[in-house]
Amino acid sequence: MAASVLTIQTITNAGTIITPVDANVDGNYFINTGKSFLRVVNGSASPITVTVSSPTLCNQGSTHNLSITVAAGVTKDIGPFDYTRFSSSDSYVHVTYSAVTTVTVAAVSL
Repeated sequence: MAASVLTIQTITNAGTIITPVDANVDGNYFINTGKSFLRVVNGSASPITVTVSSPTLCNQGSTHNLSITVAAGVTKDIGPFDYTRFSSSDSYVHVTYSAVTTVTVAAVSL
């Protein structure tokens, strides 16, 4: 299965109910607006690692991915993502997970 796209859910003044979907075993991707972030809900009994691809140079002059640990039973918001560092050539943020069982995710924007 290929990585799947996440549709960005925008927070509004009226309020927004964020609806996460199952994390894809091959990863997910979403458009990088500069204000978008990733919500990860780890419903498992073990921590997972979320890896955000960095296809371009960071401000230190190298390409390196961002790895974030999400503890068991925790919801964590990650981002927003610097456009120049975390956007692929087609303007997407690409994310993978060390495990996906009982893990849900949502792309959210302010």
